[in-house]
Formats: sequence, C-alpha cells, structure tokens
Amino acid sequence: MLVNLHPQNPQPRLIKQIVELLNHGGIIIYPTDTIYGLGCSIFQRKAIEAICRIKQVDPAKANLSFVCSSLSDLSKYANQIDTPTYRLLKQNLPGPYTFILPASREVPKILQSRKATIGLRIPNNAIAMALVEALGHPILSATLPGDMVEDYTDPATMHQNLGHVADFVIDGGPGGFEPSTVVDLTGPEPVVTREGKGFEDLIL
Repeated sequence: MLVNLHPQNPQPRLIKQIVELLNHGGIIIYPTDTIYGLGCSIFQRKAIEAICRIKQVDPAKANLSFVCSSLSDLSKYANQIDTPTYRLLKQNLPGPYTFILPASREVPKILQSRKATIGLRIPNNAIAMALVEALGHPILSATLPGDMVEDYTDPATMHQNLGHVADFVIDGGPGGFEPSTVVDLTGPEPVVTREGKGFEDLIL
C-alpha cells in the first residue's frame, strides 16, 4: 500500500497506523535524509529475517543499521560511548551519517554480528523521526534491493517495483541519490568507510 505523509508534518493518525504495523511484524519502505530505506522493528524477528531474505544476506553479517530518535536512544545500543565520541556524534547528528560503534547487549541477539558492532543513525527527516519516536525503539534499516538507485527516488515507482516486499511504501516526497556517509568509530581514530551524502560537512 502506498501511504502519503506530509514531509514536514506527518499526519499522527497515519504514523500510528504504520507503527501498529511495525509492532506486528510489518515491513516498510520509508524516507530518510539520504535514500529511501527498507525498515522494520528491531524486535520483530520474522520481519528481520524477511528483510535479510530480500537482501540475500545473513543477519549476523548484514550491513544493517538502527535508526534512532536521539543520542540517548542511540547510546542504549552502543557500548561505552566516551566523551570525545559523544561530542563527535552530537556535532554531526541528526544528519546523513551512519556511525559504526561497539554494540551493547541491548542489540537483539539475531543482529549481534561476530564483529560485535552496530551501525547507528539519527536522520534529519521528520517522517523517520516521527516513526521512531512513536515506535519507542529503533527501526532496523537496510538499503533497498537492487542497483536501480535512479528508480528509488520516486515513491510511486518504488511501490510499483517493490510493493510486494513491503506492507507500506511511504511517500514522503522524492528521495535522494546518495547513501549516508559511514564512519567507523570502533578504533582509536574515526575512519570514513564510505563517502556519501554530507561527507564534505562531516566534523571529525
């Protein structure tokens, strides 16, 4: 189903409907401040497994990330954020960045990778933030399957091509072409592992 949400002031009634779907194992395609993403609740195992089947990846090896609502929410799923790291996160978030951090025990077991890390995001997007805040915990997020990035900027096209893999395709306006910039914070110094949107404005 294609659902139209206002990009700045998403309708509370529709947000509630989408959150109910997520809490019952639903999968959505939704806007962020970069490209559209494929998402589900981090606590719905069957939905996580379904996304991994769509992406043809093992959950423990997949490059999946958590979309969080705030730094306090983010810090719950990352292990021991020191002061310099917290300052770096605060300077850059919300924004088009995925930060790789050591995972805490709060990360569901199915998503605990052998590297014991997790990608965490706080996108600067009103719809994504409204969904996560209403849900009360992060959305598991993955890139859409396939390489047709140019087709994934238009929600109607996404609904036509990928409506069979998601319960709701959320139309929040045109999507972007660039994925998030990825920064690994698990070592002694930050390391940019993917240059994407916002790379030039990244504060390290």
